[in-house]
Amino acid sequence: MLWTSDGSPAGRAERMTALHADHARAVLRLLLLLTRGQRQTAEDLLQETMLRAWRHLDSVPAEPEAARRWLLTVARRLVIDGVRRRQGRPAEVHLVDMTWIPAGDDTTGTALASYAVRRALRRLSPAQRSLLSEVFLVGRSTEEVAGRLGVPIGTVKSRTHHALRALRTGVQAA
Repeated sequence: MLWTSDGSPAGRAERMTALHADHARAVLRLLLLLTRGQRQTAEDLLQETMLRAWRHLDSVPAEPEAARRWLLTVARRLVIDGVRRRQGRPAEVHLVDMTWIPAGDDTTGTALASYAVRRALRRLSPAQRSLLSEVFLVGRSTEEVAGRLGVPIGTVKSRTHHALRALRTGVQAA
């Protein structure tokens, strides 16, 4: 249908509703082809296409076929922009901070690291030292430690997490 809008917010909403109803399926089909069947990506791109149509509603042609071509062009350009953005960006690498771990043959480094760990362990509360000892040195499971302490398993996990965090902070401070 040939569209004429009075420019009011209600008229703009009606026009956008009509554009979506008339053309969303065709745009989604194109996006599914261009994204090789990745439905979630295609739906996200459809949403972005419709958002751009809303923002530039005065630029969308009134004739149905011209409006469809406008929407398909916007959708295609969004796909191209996404590909270019991914190509221009280097792959992300998550690095683990291992600066405090000594090398295997470095006797001095090993001595310094063990001194830092002993010093950090002394700063922990007796309950935290005992818990870490049970879990990591003795090798008891969280279930076993929970049974010995008479607390829920979640509490043992939480206390272990906090004790390890305090130990890590103490080692880094040393």
